[in-house]
Amino acid sequence: MQNIKLNTEVLPTILAVDSSQTMQKEIQSILSDYCRVLVSSNAVDALNLIYYEKVSLLILDIATPHIDGIELCRTVRDMSQFHSLPIIMLTARNKFVDRVKYSLAGATAYITKPCEPQNLCEIVAQYLYSESVATTLFRSVKY
Repeated sequence: MQNIKLNTEVLPTILAVDSSQTMQKEIQSILSDYCRVLVSSNAVDALNLIYYEKVSLLILDIATPHIDGIELCRTVRDMSQFHSLPIIMLTARNKFVDRVKYSLAGATAYITKPCEPQNLCEIVAQYLYSESVATTLFRSVKY
């Protein structure tokens, strides 16, 4: 990081919902220097977390047990207190019809798996930080 020092006590919190522990760890590894990263493997636990934690952004995998990411996205969007919460869908599905489904469910953006760390950082920064801060933070990210 150049010229910017983040106050680690007030880092924005994101919640990543993915049934894969490997993917959870990867997301934490990529983003933990820039935000507080909470993880959940299912929709029920994720809903509990967003009620008790001040979450600034959600990252949702499509393929989660019992309630998939699209349904979780719809559920969150139906709650007035989370209407403007940025939701990024993280998926291996990238056909036009899939992108329409994500949009109709209320997703703010989507990124495809396997995701490039730089792409994930940039899209998260777009919703958490001002453009100048995001540019400075992620300019030197190398993976």
